[in-house]
Amino acid sequence: MEFIATELSGVWIIRPSLFQDERGTFRRSFCSDTFASRGIESEALQGNFSENPKAGTLRGFHYQLPPHDEAKTLTCVTGSIFNVVIDLRKESATFLSHQSFVLSADNRHSIHVPRGCANAWITLTDNTIIHYYMSQRFVPEAGRGIRFDDPAFSVEWPLEPKVVSVKDLSYLPFDISQLVSED
Repeated sequence: MEFIATELSGVWIIRPSLFQDERGTFRRSFCSDTFASRGIESEALQGNFSENPKAGTLRGFHYQLPPHDEAKTLTCVTGSIFNVVIDLRKESATFLSHQSFVLSADNRHSIHVPRGCANAWITLTDNTIIHYYMSQRFVPEAGRGIRFDDPAFSVEWPLEPKVVSVKDLSYLPFDISQLVSED
């Protein structure tokens, strides 16, 4: 596995090593020892699949507040996505910055999103499936979100979203107070 640093601290593109023979191709998508040796969160408590039949399906921006904040490692298994990460870590040099990435079945790249970042994607093709590992379990009361078109971030999506959940459309304009637990 090759780990490629991005502009956002702690966000990594992961390019797998491919092993090919007459049977086909084998690649490793996750190894806790390899992640840990690079200082990347290496415990996975939950694994998820997101199956998206239509191009233009947008999910996010999602994150969880501490102590349930989560790291994610995402891989596009079929199709392709335009993935965006927003750094919400107040102590980070890239606080409130965002960066985009294309993940696809063709490029086989994964992305590691550290705790304290919000993540969203839009599918670029029909029948796109994303698999991701989470360092924490989903805790609904800790869940938060940012609208995909929030002017505080001005994300330039490559296509107009066609399918967005009511929940993702209901998020209020971003306010820094959203980063504090209401407990």
